[in-house]
Amino acid sequence: MGGSSELKGPDFAQGVSEAELGEGKMLLGHAEGEAVLLVKRGSDVLALGATCTHYGGPLAEGILVGDTVRCPWHHACFNLRTGQAERAPALNPLTCWDVEQRGDRLFVIGKAKPRPAATSNVKGLASVVILGGGAAGQAAAEMLRREGYQGKITMLSADASPPCDRPNLSKDYLAGAAPEEWIPLRPPEFFREHAIDLVLGARATGIDVAKKCVVVGSTQHPFDALLLATGADPIRLTIPGADLPHVHYLRTLADSRAIIGKLGGVKRAVVLGASFIGLEVAASLRARNVEVHIAAPDERPLERVLGPELGDFVRQLHEEHGVAFHLGQMAASILPNGVTLANGETLSCDLVVAGIGVRPALSLAEAAGLALDRGVLVNEYLETSVAGIYAAGDIARWPDPHSGEKIRVEHWVVAERHGQIAARNMLGRKERCEIVPFFWSQHYDVGISYVGHAEKWDRIDVKGSISARDCTLDYRRGNRTLAVVTMGRDRESLSAELAMEKALLAR
Repeated sequence: MGGSSELKGPDFAQGVSEAELGEGKMLLGHAEGEAVLLVKRGSDVLALGATCTHYGGPLAEGILVGDTVRCPWHHACFNLRTGQAERAPALNPLTCWDVEQRGDRLFVIGKAKPRPAATSNVKGLASVVILGGGAAGQAAAEMLRREGYQGKITMLSADASPPCDRPNLSKDYLAGAAPEEWIPLRPPEFFREHAIDLVLGARATGIDVAKKCVVVGSTQHPFDALLLATGADPIRLTIPGADLPHVHYLRTLADSRAIIGKLGGVKRAVVLGASFIGLEVAASLRARNVEVHIAAPDERPLERVLGPELGDFVRQLHEEHGVAFHLGQMAASILPNGVTLANGETLSCDLVVAGIGVRPALSLAEAAGLALDRGVLVNEYLETSVAGIYAAGDIARWPDPHSGEKIRVEHWVVAERHGQIAARNMLGRKERCEIVPFFWSQHYDVGISYVGHAEKWDRIDVKGSISARDCTLDYRRGNRTLAVVTMGRDRESLSAELAMEKALLAR
């Protein structure tokens, strides 16, 4: 899961002229066999690893913002001075290097010594419980430890597997291009070394707000602060045959493994739903030479999110790879060897994957008496209507300062950033949630990047060519740009994110 290992640029160990390094620019080179960036900030010359620790993106193709560098692929953000990953999806820091100036030349002389770990003791915060083992929960636990919190952390996960790279479950992992070792976010020893008590298969049965504890069966887990990160559950089919053994959903690692386990005898699959998950599943199955049919009630794939032009492009892209669409159709029933559509047509198949949407897992929050509105309502600090209880990720509806509305977003990067913000606020940081939502989707060799949030728009301005896979689409309402989608223009995606952040600061 990485970029090219080919080293480019000068060998910084041999020195480089200071004149080559302008203020606010990055110079890509290498030292000791590793890619390194040199950056000048005022009188300081900084050197750090040039490869994003998330998926190996080339940071030299990203942008500098203050004392940070942002990755062009999935918008991770790193501190130039410490190497720390300040924003998800990257969790690991970059290596920092020592730089020595000799006359008018700069030399990278070796890796810098790690900085001492922070400590943060907060009065009255002896125990934190994180309910959920997904993106938000994992990011929160890690941020608490990175910020120096030394109290008890308990992560209760209903999943049987440790936190994993969920976006990959419908992409490279399902396609057979990502090995099993790429999927866990952290190895088992990470949780022991960081004193995070990860309890798997722990399905909470209640939250006692008065006693401040989470109930799992007959066990109580007391907390001084609680993060609800229960995520969302797939919407289940209710049609005849929905419980047949060849019908699958994709949410967990176990789900993805179950689909992969069936593929040895599968020649034809039907995917129900033209959602991002459904389309990514289709692309992954085609990579394994499975014939794929998609049935969905929509007129176009992804039109509600991306609009008609991009929806038509996505359909054509999948058709070019052999996917057959049956749009404007609902499944009426599932047979042992096929799917019957509402129009009476039967699609023969060996496998059915349903990707018809998800619902936020709200039952525990509702039973605990938390304020709800199609999600768990939180304030700008991600705190719920009950002090000391926070919510993050798919279940959280937060006041978005960019749109002026309360929004709920089901994106991996949003969930991770929520978890990080909630963790810092548990420690008294009072950090407002002012993130610009971001997600990416992969279809064969075409990546689609989306920044912002546009549930409705007046028009879509297209720059470049959609058919050439080199374009920027601005989703506008009135005189405001609510969201920007790019293909083949990673740097423009970063610039759009930055523009939205600056627009907020200017208000």
